Amino acid sequence: MGCIVEEDDGDEVIMEPPSNFSMVDEGIYRSSCPRPANFSFLETLNLRSIIYLCPEPYPEENMEFLRTHNITLFQFGIEGKREPSAATLKNAIWGALKILIDVRNHPVLIHCKRGKHRTGSLVGCLRKLQNWCLSSVFEEYQHFAGIKSRPTDMIFIETFDVVCLRQCLHSLIYQYHGYGSKKRRLLYREDNVQKPRLASV
Repeated sequence: MGCIVEEDDGDEVIMEPPSNFSMVDEGIYRSSCPRPANFSFLETLNLRSIIYLCPEPYPEENMEFLRTHNITLFQFGIEGKREPSAATLKNAIWGALKILIDVRNHPVLIHCKRGKHRTGSLVGCLRKLQNWCLSSVFEEYQHFAGIKSRPTDMIFIETFDVVCLRQCLHSLIYQYHGYGSKKRRLLYREDNVQKPRLASV
């Protein structure tokens, strides 16, 4: 479903979000792989980065959009046609989560091919970090995966050890942003940290 925006000259422009698009949290979005028809919509998000969860090279037209808008691409290659090994999936999700919770990378868009299984697994692990109850985590996963929900994904989310990740957060600074919203945000310490323009795992 597209949204209609009226430009200064009175013309109406229809902007189409990618399929399975949704806001996960403040500054965090999820979707399927964007197409050129979605680029005008993505411009309204003012993205700083994209977390791409597929092993295939990023589409060239998408790369050009990222270069034009100075958006950083973080790629974590998780197989989609066959189930990845538990170790491969854990390592990729772990790495993606560390990028995701660093607010210097926000606003950020998470996507795989269809925005269902790989994206749902990452968001599910984020929800555990946010202390969501498991039933709500699974409900959100199933909402986006639909009839193609994978029991193995839900088992992975259930068994993912966020305790180890929380231990890593000792190197993070908790900050509150917003106008009285008191929403907790996380920032890496600036010491010896450089933001890459392109990162892949």
